[in-house]
Amino acid sequence: MDILQHEKQIHEYIKTIEHLKKQNQDNPIFNVEIRKLEQKLEKLKQKVYTELTPWQRIMICRHPSRPHALDFAKNISEKFVELSGDRNFGDDPAIIGGLATIGGVNCIIIGQEKGYDTESRVKRNFGMLNPEGFRKALRLMKMAEKFHLPVVSLLDTPGAYPGLEAEERGQGWAIAENLRAMAGLKTPIIVVVIGEGCSGGALGMGVGDVIAMLEHAYYSVISPEGCASILWKDVSKNVEAASALKLNAENLIELKVVDAVIPEPLGGAHHNPQQAYINVKRFVQEQLQILKRIPDHILLEQRYLKFRQMGQYTEV
Repeated sequence: MDILQHEKQIHEYIKTIEHLKKQNQDNPIFNVEIRKLEQKLEKLKQKVYTELTPWQRIMICRHPSRPHALDFAKNISEKFVELSGDRNFGDDPAIIGGLATIGGVNCIIIGQEKGYDTESRVKRNFGMLNPEGFRKALRLMKMAEKFHLPVVSLLDTPGAYPGLEAEERGQGWAIAENLRAMAGLKTPIIVVVIGEGCSGGALGMGVGDVIAMLEHAYYSVISPEGCASILWKDVSKNVEAASALKLNAENLIELKVVDAVIPEPLGGAHHNPQQAYINVKRFVQEQLQILKRIPDHILLEQRYLKFRQMGQYTEV
């Protein structure tokens, strides 16, 4: 497993404890010392993981072993059948989507998939959607509306693909079309930011009745590196940018951009993916039970008011 900078001291403790256990099996004298070290390790973990800076949390969010959309889709549902293509240009591997059953409720899951190793990351375009990706998502959402199925949208992208080919195929129009369609979709939409939620790439699949974030996910108009290069003309100012952007879950709860924070295992979802799946599934199931009771016309009005209330400010 890749060790993050803030976890190095924790890792040294773990190595020391493992070494002592191997060298001194069933020795009562060393067992006492090992227990003391384990207690110190737990205190150290609590201290490190409760004092994380915004940038350290972004590093957790970008950890190579962090579970991705496909992992969540398969693990929060009892059944997941993937569907492909936008019926216009082609299939975009940067987005996964299909029919699913969560807690006995049939629904549509869509999600942005980054891939794990070099080959899969190149294939998935690092989670950066092309226009056909947004159209694929829209096709699945329209299917959900037609068959009265709720939509679960999983966000994890550094942004929409900015390449020339994407612009030629109508990238901006595809995002705008999704925003308009999701605002008026006559079926419940649950959005969960499971990793990076950057710019229009995230927002193009991020309009919903309930928006939640995993504890160490981030949601922002731009990445810290992009912000630093614009404001300071210096990418190395990314740490300062991460703090200034207020992109963590607790900041966005206060700003009413998101509605809930889903807790992660201590240190991040990559330390215990199964617990992360359980937490997300529990949240989605609770929201499905609430939203299915709300009539469509009230659902749409509440969705409209939710987004109209964002961005309020006070002049002093």
